[in-house]
Amino acid sequence: MALSGKSRLSGVVTAFVMLVSPVVAQESSELPALIEQWLASPHGDYTSPSFTHWNEDGEVPPNCAACHSQTGFIDFLGADGSMPGVVDHAAAINAPIGCASCHTSEAHALDSVAFPSGETVDGLGASAVCTVCHQGRQSGDNVLGATRGIDEDTISPDLAFLNVHYGIAAAVMHGSETRGGFHYPGKTYAGRFTHVPSVNTCVACHDAHTTQVATDSCTSCHRGVENIRDIRTRHQDFDGDGDNAGGIHAEIFGLHRQLYAAIQAYGTEVTNAPIGYASGAFPYFFNDTDGDGQISADEAIFPNRYQSWTPRLLKAAYNYQVVQKDPGGYVHNPSYVLQLLYDSLESLSLKVDVEMSVLRRP
Repeated sequence: MALSGKSRLSGVVTAFVMLVSPVVAQESSELPALIEQWLASPHGDYTSPSFTHWNEDGEVPPNCAACHSQTGFIDFLGADGSMPGVVDHAAAINAPIGCASCHTSEAHALDSVAFPSGETVDGLGASAVCTVCHQGRQSGDNVLGATRGIDEDTISPDLAFLNVHYGIAAAVMHGSETRGGFHYPGKTYAGRFTHVPSVNTCVACHDAHTTQVATDSCTSCHRGVENIRDIRTRHQDFDGDGDNAGGIHAEIFGLHRQLYAAIQAYGTEVTNAPIGYASGAFPYFFNDTDGDGQISADEAIFPNRYQSWTPRLLKAAYNYQVVQKDPGGYVHNPSYVLQLLYDSLESLSLKVDVEMSVLRRP
């Protein structure tokens, strides 16, 4: 039987009191309101695939548990007495990232996080717990390793799409420091995007319980804009459309759209295997079997996954997904995102028609 909102809130409060600090929790008049905010957030959504994907299995496997189950995150922190930095056991299903994930001494002490590239970032402070789960599962290094020794335009049965994962804000924010995107040889890439001190952590911009962006702090400095997507501090026409009146988001969107068109052109003209993208279906890139430029529900199935990968195509598709999976990239690190898009287009332009002369790289 489904719990009512009141019963669910009562249960969460009780769990918080038991796991964190009974005296503080019971005396806090703000606690019920904070928990209601959390329950309405992505981190508290019991119905989200992020926390229900493994329900049929009865447990969340160790390699997913740190970010997809509160018990797994507690295990990762070592707050259950286990070794920190690893998850030792499968974790509970339907256990969203909740109060006890962040309100423990181990979470408060966390300051360093290792990324998929093998790089460790220190001095993260209040952003550390967020960084654990918002760094992705792949890096550009994985793409480099998978494609090494294969001719750039040779289809290889050894290649498959590498998915960076989801909600990768930390990987984008740290840019070249952690190599979340694929970095083309000979190119330089922006490092960590550093904002003004008052808004330079995850929780300075995102409410810790709702995860919503505190847009008032943005518009207090970036005056004259009503939507944060309209903010820009660089005024070049990066996407070559002749219009730089919009925010930097518009430039990123323009280049991203052009990269997709170039990926499709490459599939048609070079691999002779038309390719398309479906945002809600793993592994995202599929054969465009009818050649209509769209991926229908019938085409977006695993047996029809795209398998005609060349190194050049895989690198560009990987960067396309990096940008796709951080919709806030225009805030987190706009220069880095624009560089990934430009360089991917430049690589594809060696084989398909891309008007590079009108594009600009920051």
